[in-house]
Amino acid sequence: MDGLPTSYTQRQIFFNPTPVILVTGVLLAMLGIAMLIPALIDHAAGNQNWSIFAISALVTGGAGGAMFLATRGSAKALTTRQAFVMTVMVWIMLSAFGALPFYWSGYVPTYTDAFFESISGLTTTGATVMSGLDEMPPGILLWRGILQWLGGLGIIVMAVSVLPMLQIGGMQLFKVEAFETPEKILPRATQISGFITLIFLNLTGLCMLAYLMAGMSFLDAIVHAMTTVATGGFSNHDESIGYFDSAAVDMIAMVFMIIGSLPFLLYVQALQGQSKPLFKDSQVRTFLLLLAGLILFAWTVEEAVGVHNGHEALRVAAVNVTSILTGTGYASAAYDGWGPVAVGFFFFIMFIGGCAGSTSCGIKIFRFQVLFQNLRQHTARILYPNGIFTQRFNDRPISEDVTLAVMSFFFLYLLTFAVSASALAAAGVDTLTALSGAGSAISNVGPGLGAVIGPAGNYQPLGDLPKWILSITMLVGRLELFTVLVMLSPRFWRA
Repeated sequence: MDGLPTSYTQRQIFFNPTPVILVTGVLLAMLGIAMLIPALIDHAAGNQNWSIFAISALVTGGAGGAMFLATRGSAKALTTRQAFVMTVMVWIMLSAFGALPFYWSGYVPTYTDAFFESISGLTTTGATVMSGLDEMPPGILLWRGILQWLGGLGIIVMAVSVLPMLQIGGMQLFKVEAFETPEKILPRATQISGFITLIFLNLTGLCMLAYLMAGMSFLDAIVHAMTTVATGGFSNHDESIGYFDSAAVDMIAMVFMIIGSLPFLLYVQALQGQSKPLFKDSQVRTFLLLLAGLILFAWTVEEAVGVHNGHEALRVAAVNVTSILTGTGYASAAYDGWGPVAVGFFFFIMFIGGCAGSTSCGIKIFRFQVLFQNLRQHTARILYPNGIFTQRFNDRPISEDVTLAVMSFFFLYLLTFAVSASALAAAGVDTLTALSGAGSAISNVGPGLGAVIGPAGNYQPLGDLPKWILSITMLVGRLELFTVLVMLSPRFWRA
């Protein structure tokens, strides 16, 4: 070490984990408090499972409280490197402790299954290993909904605070003015999360009321409201939303899935009296036009195959296309049985996703817009070598660093998908399950394709190794790839 420059030595050995532990501890304590809600529900219903939630709450809250007390008052300003570590650590720790009620209750056979269910919930993926949902106690069903609701809220806060500051995949396009320096992330995140939480709560309440009016029970209405607005897709029934066989339920789900897939910062602006951006935003308009076109295409395929006809075919196409495009994962029909064209179609749209700054998943609409602008600029330069052409997003010029970040994201997205699918195939999973499972996990959609993990199946038949591969893929996809993968570089820890 003596032969190395002093600055290198300091960078190599110094990483202050205090802010990371502090934030993780606070959030774990909050998760422990949230576990008391299903405990109370089960106790009121006379179900002995309430004690499992009470013990889980004690363990989780105790661990979080200890982490907070150990670091209280000693945390300094959050650096960029600490922000990376914090983001990943929070999702891993919350998933690990969120799995305890599933495992200790005995409704899943192994901790692997419990962790898979927990991380699927918190990443709002919606892939499940649990069957017999219709007979499960209310506490377990509510806990699945709470995990997705908390995950959806956390994803929005992360998307408007952490990712733009870290310049992940072009997200700097959406940097809020007050996020110019890493040191402002915690106080500003606290302020903006208040607005977002208020909006999220109100949307969930409206969705729940709509479901109640459509004939759902109270438990079904609250759980489905939480998982619809969070675009998560967990349901209280093995048949998913198809259990209700209701046009009203389908339309309510469709409306609120779309609402959850639009940028929440635009809702904040609307609350402040600036509603025009919500209707003029190019990302929003592109998303809605694309959704309409995809629904019409799916409707045409349905009519051609003959599985449904007329208005029924349009309704089924609309709710399932919206569900997969937004990454919610509800299913009202086994669309993978509509023929090879439908299989390819649904496989393709699961990668697209909704808008940046929403609960939605996938590559995101704005990245396709940036990619289109880049291709358009290069084509114009070929045709007019002396011309000056500027890439624009929402009538503002796109900087070169944003374009490069988006292009890098596309490459890494496809590479991660290929690695995940190859790892699943090497673990003994059949080709269709491996491809659709990897695509569904990295895009946080939920159901895959085929007899095993298709809309009529679930992930329980897979072995432990494929489940861990998919769990890692869900985390990487939810945290926008670079947030996780950059930590694998030795240079990151010397930065």
